[in-house]
Amino acid sequence: MQQAIVTCTTCTRLREYCERVAREKRAAYREEIYWGRPVPGFGDPHARLLVLGLAPGAHGANRTGRMFTGDSSGMFLMRAMHAAGFANQPLSRDVHDGLQLRDAFILAAVRCAPPDNKPLPDEIAACQRHLDAEWRALPDVRVVIALGRLAFDAFWRTMRARGIAIPSPKPVFAHGAESSAPGAPHLIASFHPSQQNTFTGKLTPDMLAGVFQRAATLIAR
Repeated sequence: MQQAIVTCTTCTRLREYCERVAREKRAAYREEIYWGRPVPGFGDPHARLLVLGLAPGAHGANRTGRMFTGDSSGMFLMRAMHAAGFANQPLSRDVHDGLQLRDAFILAAVRCAPPDNKPLPDEIAACQRHLDAEWRALPDVRVVIALGRLAFDAFWRTMRARGIAIPSPKPVFAHGAESSAPGAPHLIASFHPSQQNTFTGKLTPDMLAGVFQRAATLIAR
């Protein structure tokens, strides 16, 4: 399953962009060898919490080969996960940093870094099969935290594909909003920990920590 993700070449635009970023590199990482390939999920295979993101960062996961690793978004996220007991440390620097997720697994709606962090609709659709495959291998998931509107929509798209009826009216994305449907995991929405949100104060550490604390409370019931 992970091999199918890593070797995927379906989306030409995304593959060309990731490979170009891996060649040209950012000055701060010019001595490093970039991953430059699609990025699979990672975490505890018995996780009850699924964290669903957007896509790898061009100089984060596209460089390190692990979701939410090596950039400010990953550090911001991991501090919140660690505080709620879902990670053994508040750092996510590289694949050799000793990070272990506890009762949590991280996936993304798109597995290649997109230009300007904006995947096209057909690219999102093409990557749905990878999301479905990895998610189905996580039978214990009870709560999902969707980081951003695109992940929020990916959650409901996945539920629809499984034959689960979407509530009417359809739940609206908002930070901290919760929703559920018979047969589906409980969903908590959150703003994405991108620099655009964290540097402007749209998403604060306390806001994200609160989402993960809420998830821990739901799982403990």
